[in-house]
Amino acid sequence: MYKLLLFSLALAVPALGDHHGEALKLPAGLPAKSDPAALKEAGFKPLLNGKDLTGWKKVGGTASYEMKDGALRGFGKNVKGNTFLRTEKEYGDFILTFQFKFLDKTGNSGCMFRAFQKDGKPDGRVTGYQCEHDDFKNGKRANTAGIFDEARRGWLAPGKKAPAKEKADFTAQGNRLFDWDGWNTIVIHCKGNHLQTFLNGEARADFTDTDEKNTDLKGFIAFQVHGGKSGDILWKNVFLKEL
Repeated sequence: MYKLLLFSLALAVPALGDHHGEALKLPAGLPAKSDPAALKEAGFKPLLNGKDLTGWKKVGGTASYEMKDGALRGFGKNVKGNTFLRTEKEYGDFILTFQFKFLDKTGNSGCMFRAFQKDGKPDGRVTGYQCEHDDFKNGKRANTAGIFDEARRGWLAPGKKAPAKEKADFTAQGNRLFDWDGWNTIVIHCKGNHLQTFLNGEARADFTDTDEKNTDLKGFIAFQVHGGKSGDILWKNVFLKEL
């Protein structure tokens, strides 16, 4: 309930400044309440049916996915390669919102958006924008809701060459916002080459991709289980509204 309240209040109280010094607000069209009924009334459509993985397919890696009590679970031990459960459909401009939490606090994860598989092959490497779900690396980095370019350019927001203070501030905000034991609400807003992310009601990344070679304007959504010794993550209330 606390997270839902925080999420609702943030519509009226923006928390973080963008690159021009103006406060970033949650996207217009996102309802004050983040529950399924309010999202549906606002024109959002569920991407998970709560029963099975219809409309999705697993690619890469050896992790597994299942529906567990209405939520999507991604899990595995000694996972070889990054594993993704991706939508069969592709999306361009949209608002995507969902909740996630770690069951295994040692694993790393993320949500791909506007993603693609290299060379268009069914077994091609998943590439593209990723909204990070950070395992915090003992508190030294808290980049959840940062934007990473999977299998390509690496960190985009915060950027690899960002000043140390900017990275430190991003980590400090992440440590303050993230509920390590409970559910966390993510919002991803894509409009043209402008990408924004929000964590539990506060703005996180605000990135305009000016790299014409690598800017992706359309692609699939996918949830990741990162390769490694162990991973166990839940996602629920996955809703998207095309713009």
